[in-house]
Amino acid sequence: MINKNPILKKIVLAYSGGLDTSVILKWLQDTYRCKVVTFTADIGQGEEVEPARKKAELLGVKEIFIDDLKEEFVKDFVFPMFRANALYEGIYLLGTSIARPLIAKRQIEIANLTNADAVSHGATGKGNDQVRFEIGYYSLKPDIKVISPWREWDLSSRTNLISYAEKNQIQVPKDKRGEAPFSVDANLLHVSAEGKILENPWIEPEEFIYSRTKSPFEAPNKPTEIILEFIDGDPISLNGKDLSPAKMLHELNVLGGNNGIGRIDLVENRFVGMKSRGVYETPGGTILFHMRRAIESITLDKGAAHLKDEMMPKYAELIYNGFWFSPERLMLQAAIDQSQKNISGTVKAKLYKGNVIITGRKSPYSLYNENLVTFEEGSTDYNHSDAEGFIKLNALRLRVKKMIENSQMN
Repeated sequence: MINKNPILKKIVLAYSGGLDTSVILKWLQDTYRCKVVTFTADIGQGEEVEPARKKAELLGVKEIFIDDLKEEFVKDFVFPMFRANALYEGIYLLGTSIARPLIAKRQIEIANLTNADAVSHGATGKGNDQVRFEIGYYSLKPDIKVISPWREWDLSSRTNLISYAEKNQIQVPKDKRGEAPFSVDANLLHVSAEGKILENPWIEPEEFIYSRTKSPFEAPNKPTEIILEFIDGDPISLNGKDLSPAKMLHELNVLGGNNGIGRIDLVENRFVGMKSRGVYETPGGTILFHMRRAIESITLDKGAAHLKDEMMPKYAELIYNGFWFSPERLMLQAAIDQSQKNISGTVKAKLYKGNVIITGRKSPYSLYNENLVTFEEGSTDYNHSDAEGFIKLNALRLRVKKMIENSQMN
């Protein structure tokens, strides 16, 4: 291998311990002839992260970071995003997108701690993740050297990658041989699957693809009732029990998964210019999305609520494209957080066969006034005849337009 950059001293690699990042680790050592620091994050992907330590040690790594970031992930990334009610292209709850800035942030912190002058990741050259990681890196450390192996190496096929692994005594699991596996991403917010038969958008996903949710058709015939309490837009209590952010999302995942909630099948527009089909499971996030909107429905002023809904698509696009650290995302976040100051109260719902059915909401900050909306007599706060002037003022431009059209016809 050619030593492409002899001035590099140390590279921080986002390392899962899987086949691809193990090959990347060895390739970085061979290609750049420098030390590699591995960083493995536990963000609730549902598998042990400690085995990554042994695999890194076998490949000669001396500096190994394994961090439990679940609480930070939910508290500082997932919950702020959910305050925006963010949906990309009207349906996607951004489970992969929101994890990338946290990984990038921690990699740069480790680079600073270890005096590393480069960072690397395992994202391919076709996807969004390379963009998200690298925009994050540059936002936090403008002079950092970024290495994207999938854009540099000549291991262009699965066969070449496995051959390289075997040549370097990297264990190749049996399920990694032959046909490329599904591309799976998982964290505490979601699980996604892409590739293989899913590359044909007409073919229905088979049930074995799903790992976090029961089929809605096989979910219990009896609804599950839950109560969520919110303070300043964030959930703090489930069925009367106070929970930390990560434990809250975990419990909602279990409840949602058991009731077949949170599956979507989406053909989305990637930032890099192509359409891609993905199957997503976001059970806890789907429950939270609907119950958050329920508490906002009685506590958020109409003008603020509608402005927030207008801002949301731009906010969601920024997250999807990797601009978490951008000034415009921070500006939008400040406005969104300002809107959440009285979004406190209680929501109840029934979970049933893929549905989140809101059954009630209450708040000490409720703007809902029964005395105003009642069809019964007794309200002294509203005079029906007041509506006439309001209607005529709003209809004025339409009346003028029609009168001019009529005069031109005569």
